[in-house]
Amino acid sequence: FLSLVAEFCCGFFVILILGNFWFLAVLYLLWLYIDWETPCTGGRRSQWVRSWTLWKYFREYFPIHLIKTSDLSPNHNYLLGFHPHGVLVAGAFGNFCTGPSFKNLFPGLIPYLHIMPIWFSCPFFREYIMSAGMVSASKESVSYVLNNKGGGHASVIVIGGAEESLNAHPGSLTLNILKRKGFIKMALKHGAHLVPVFSFGENELFKQVANPKGSWLRNVQEKLQKIMGFALPLFHARGVFQYSFGLIPYRQPIHTVVGSPIPVKQNLNPTTEEIEQLHALYLQKLRKLFEEHKRNYGIPEHKSLIFE
Repeated sequence: FLSLVAEFCCGFFVILILGNFWFLAVLYLLWLYIDWETPCTGGRRSQWVRSWTLWKYFREYFPIHLIKTSDLSPNHNYLLGFHPHGVLVAGAFGNFCTGPSFKNLFPGLIPYLHIMPIWFSCPFFREYIMSAGMVSASKESVSYVLNNKGGGHASVIVIGGAEESLNAHPGSLTLNILKRKGFIKMALKHGAHLVPVFSFGENELFKQVANPKGSWLRNVQEKLQKIMGFALPLFHARGVFQYSFGLIPYRQPIHTVVGSPIPVKQNLNPTTEEIEQLHALYLQKLRKLFEEHKRNYGIPEHKSLIFE
């Protein structure tokens, strides 16, 4: 959906340049130059955009639910690790960028969903995603959010990134996380408490063409991901009036479970050993969160998370 909106915005910008409104395009380019750093300095959210009725229908389509397991004090800043990426990341968008659920469950906290910086290069589209509460996933952006002295900020990072979307098959429980430790270092540097988040149902929204590791398709996808910065999963789901084929996601419930916080003491210069220890603790808490809730959301008892 976001890709379609981005394409529309880019197309509209091209029309301005080629049409009789080129001066508007020039003015916007000037604005873009002046406003370039905003996605790295907290963005520019709009409660009006976040409250659009459209998002209510979006959440109810699946439907999307946010589940609280523990209080999060607004006196602290938090780094929420979201898993898994899936194809659409619907749980992250629906819960942290739209509607009142997060505000009602965690009063006093402001969520910031960090996404790939490349999205903020798209004319007009950048204004829309910032209005929804999305900001850049750059180190500078995460530092800006977590550096709030009074607390009350929550950085939401999809830890597996674009690479993990290639594992987004129905029933898949594989997370790309063993080598991803940058978020741990950021939490330590800012003393932000870590919170594991698992979104049950995220991988069930689409069927993806078989791409096991080592296959020619997976090799091509991984090479393209390294070149472009984002992955290109080949997926399909249902159509508007039929359920055989299309790009509309299946109606599968999504339950995004927010775990208990892991207290983190600020350490401006953490050692490799300290990062490794906190990373291991995070993996332990994430696995525990999954095991405690998997029965509620249709995961067979014998299935567990796979970290790679």
